[in-house]
Amino acid sequence: VQLQASGGGLVQPGGSLRLSCATSRSIFSFNSMGWYRQTPGKQRELVAITRSVGTASYADSVQGRFTISRDSAKNTLYLQMNDLKPQDTAVYSCNALYGGKLFWGQGTQVTVSS
Repeated sequence: VQLQASGGGLVQPGGSLRLSCATSRSIFSFNSMGWYRQTPGKQRELVAITRSVGTASYADSVQGRFTISRDSAKNTLYLQMNDLKPQDTAVYSCNALYGGKLFWGQGTQVTVSS
């Protein structure tokens, strides 16, 4: 299983970005897929997760601002991030649970600054 994350960049506070995570397998083959983020000196934290049964969960800090979604035609996971805040600055990574194993893509840097 290969995951390729992209879409990070520099954005001003209040702006938006959409992260993408392209997969080497059908989106439907994964039990769950998620986005995590990490800043230097801190533990990696869950941002959002979507499950094969159709449910999604979000960290309290991003609820109402971020939306996780999957495009089965493109085998791609997305994270739409709106109303970005400086505290959202981090390296964002995607993962997928398949066959009882967790696979990770490389990170993409998101920087929110004026």
